Amino acid sequence: MSIRVMLVDDQVLLRTGFRMVLAAQPDMEVVAEAGDGVEALEVLRSTKVDVVLMDVRMPKLDGVETTRRVCQDANPPKVLILTTFDLDEYAFSGLKAGASGFMLKDVPPGELLAAIRSVHSGDAVVAPSTTRRLLDRFAPMLPNAGGQPQHQELERLTSREREVMVLVAQGLSNGEIAARLVLSEATVKTHVGRILTKLGLRDRVQVVVLAYETGLVRAGGAS
Repeated sequence: MSIRVMLVDDQVLLRTGFRMVLAAQPDMEVVAEAGDGVEALEVLRSTKVDVVLMDVRMPKLDGVETTRRVCQDANPPKVLILTTFDLDEYAFSGLKAGASGFMLKDVPPGELLAAIRSVHSGDAVVAPSTTRRLLDRFAPMLPNAGGQPQHQELERLTSREREVMVLVAQGLSNGEIAARLVLSEATVKTHVGRILTKLGLRDRVQVVVLAYETGLVRAGGAS
């Protein structure tokens, strides 16, 4: 079954270029397009979409607010933020709004296609280490910057799960966490899955965002 993609960007030429690239793929089809966030939300009410390529700087309703509203739906499509500048405040806000990752607009076609497939399969496009670097830069914007961990849902975690969450937020892979804690990778994967379930998160990127937002991990990697 093809991955149903929606293009949301106010630049018609850019949408055309993306559509041509995606149309050449046997496992993808562009099923909808929109030139701003208001139009995107309207189209999504009547069109089934798996992955949305979302520009952030658009008229009427920007991509960050559009992403936030899309991700509030019961079974939302995955959102991949498209940004002009690496590590800008829009990418940061997009991740907080529920996006599964962000890509630069001038990304090579192969990387864009891989990102769409990755997001569709349930993985996050942005590596935790990249997210950490992003959040280190914008940590002062977080509501609990520099404070004590404050998030009632964190109390649902066991001490081991909290330990794993900190290491995920510091950018470590499952293999690196396994080596650090002297566990098997399968056990670490199980812990990560439980963390996602207990906290209602969709991927590792959202784990990193929440760890910073609650003060569990602070700028510079301190915990």
